[in-house]
Amino acid sequence: MTALKRVFGLTLGAAIAAVAPAQQPNKGGRQPVEPIRLVKPGLYLIAGAGANSEVRVTGEGLIVVDGKLGGETVYDDLMAQVKSVSNLPVKYLIVTHHHADHTGNNDKFRAAGVEIIGHENLKKNLETYRANPVPAPPTVTYAGTSHTVRLGAIEVQVDHFGRAHTSGDSVVYFPDLKVVAVSDVVTTGATGPLADYAGGGSFAEWPRVLDSILKLDFDACIPGNGGVLTKADVQAYKAKIETFLSRAKEAVRNGVPKDQLLSEIKTDDLGWMPRVPVVDPFYAELSQK
Repeated sequence: MTALKRVFGLTLGAAIAAVAPAQQPNKGGRQPVEPIRLVKPGLYLIAGAGANSEVRVTGEGLIVVDGKLGGETVYDDLMAQVKSVSNLPVKYLIVTHHHADHTGNNDKFRAAGVEIIGHENLKKNLETYRANPVPAPPTVTYAGTSHTVRLGAIEVQVDHFGRAHTSGDSVVYFPDLKVVAVSDVVTTGATGPLADYAGGGSFAEWPRVLDSILKLDFDACIPGNGGVLTKADVQAYKAKIETFLSRAKEAVRNGVPKDQLLSEIKTDDLGWMPRVPVVDPFYAELSQK
């Protein structure tokens, strides 16, 4: 019996629960904002209270990536950590996808006059996002594959490489530091990858997104949650995604019924459980020639 089969009764609930925190604001600060820490000179990481946030310090102001779960306490604590390394104003907030653990304080950044940047599919996903409240949309959207943010002498590249966690995923690349922030396109620990099909996600296209990330010149990768990874870690993660997909496609070819698919895929050697809250679109894309 595979590890996934042993916990199949919990898989759907766990997957939905993993999205649920992103659908509600953090009113009580139950997940505290952690102390800011240096990644490389001029680039900082703030974990906790939702997704990882990154802070790029420039001579003209700050660029922040992802603003965590919504709530006054979280926002105030996040900004206190930001101000502990620079009193310059935040000029840009880049949001990597629509889930509220990344976008929950968009309204507060907007009220402070910060330009919020996200892919156009992120904005579209917010229109149907079942959250209360729904995060404020970005003030600037980009279409296609790339958008460049320049502030002072610093350039930050915002890339959309395709569908993976959602249809609006952005990867944020700091070329001068050789660091890439990949949001939930890469997960860590026992938390497996989640394809949010309601938000346009795709397991089938996920490896191509990772291929594009791996073509970037980086030696440090910041995932949506967890500590900093190496390029070798991302390569190993891609191999696991491909193994999972290969096994899933083989199961479909062998005629495994849709309602039994997840329980028949061997995953106990991957170190995580893939999260597939809705099986129908997953099965459909596996069935395509």
